Amino acid sequence: MLSERSAKRGGIVGALVVSNLLGGVAVASGIAVGGLLLERFGGTSLAGLGQAASVLGAAVAAVPLAGVAARHGRRRSLALGYAIAVLGGALIVGAAVVAQLVVLLAGLALFGVGQAVNLQSRYAAADGAAPGARARAMSIVIWATTIGSVAGPNLSEVADRFGRWLGLPGLTGPYVLSVVSFALAGVVVAVFLRPGARSSAPVANQADTGEADKTTRTVGAVAALRWAAADPAARFAVVLVAVAHAMMVMVMVMTPLHMQHHGMSLQLVGVVISVHVLGMYALSPVFGWLTDRLGAVRMACAGMLMLATAVALGFVAASAAEGSALTALALTVLGLGWSASVISASALLAGTAADHVRVPLQGATDAGMNYAGAAAAALAGPILAAGGFHAVNVAAAVILVPAVAAATAAVRRNPGIPAHAGDYSAG
Repeated sequence: MLSERSAKRGGIVGALVVSNLLGGVAVASGIAVGGLLLERFGGTSLAGLGQAASVLGAAVAAVPLAGVAARHGRRRSLALGYAIAVLGGALIVGAAVVAQLVVLLAGLALFGVGQAVNLQSRYAAADGAAPGARARAMSIVIWATTIGSVAGPNLSEVADRFGRWLGLPGLTGPYVLSVVSFALAGVVVAVFLRPGARSSAPVANQADTGEADKTTRTVGAVAALRWAAADPAARFAVVLVAVAHAMMVMVMVMTPLHMQHHGMSLQLVGVVISVHVLGMYALSPVFGWLTDRLGAVRMACAGMLMLATAVALGFVAASAAEGSALTALALTVLGLGWSASVISASALLAGTAADHVRVPLQGATDAGMNYAGAAAAALAGPILAAGGFHAVNVAAAVILVPAVAAATAAVRRNPGIPAHAGDYSAG
């Protein structure tokens, strides 16, 4: 029975690994050119709106997708999300053809749902895992995004040439690649993410890969956030996820514009974004292992330190005469800080949240994460236009302050941080 259960969990994780790889190609391919496409339509001040629309789409979708997961299982939720992202990619291409800014923004919003799906799949990987292995289970799925996310931006130039060969406007070819990748990811989830057998895991988690238990008491997203607000550990996790994502989005989405404004090629932009995404995902198994080994709060604090270092490096890079190498280093450290923060905070949530609020709180946390990212992306363009890349990095540093305050409260409430994230409870 144990080996059968392990085999089923292995099949679930395998399907999530493949779908995240494909989803990573799709998301990263669009990220590399999204700001440039919006700049072509409305100038530098509107360039951040492309990423803002995508992140907003992910935010709006997070809670409904979690609701579908709670009622019908993760398979249906993830497949639905990928289908919406395919529609978004098709709208982006169509909007570029007819030169309609509003349609383009709508397409980017639907496209962003793919990122919400990639993120929520980490929770499916953690379902049923032992408390001391949850972070590692999540990190394996996050790591799978590495190959696709690094390949996506580097395929931008080839995809752009292919799109032009098809007669499409410039910068739309990468979105054709995204449509194909999202569609394949949805097929993998729908076909291979089979419902799992009932286990001794908490009932609220059983809905994530199998059918939901209709008798399970659940709450809404607002009630789940109220519950988290009263628990310093859960509150810290929710705040850190939002802060880390907002910082990452603000700096990352303006980096291609900063580089092109300084005469750097689209190919070099792709390389820098690739090393940034590599930092986001490549070492996630290491961060997962360290989180399970050292504790979620310790790793969360380490993640915040990396984020602070990244924006400091970015500030210096903005003044460098030849800043491409330093910019790449700053973006890499930014990705590492995002990875350490999100993995440790997600594990902290999995270990502290009560059974009846776990799934809704996961959805609400991802929604908050993406709302914060959307706001950061929307503000990034005007900030870059007004104060340059220096101002962008200063603004990102300010965003970190609430996470530092939340960390202080969590540690003060329970200074005896345990070895395993799943054992940590502030209440």
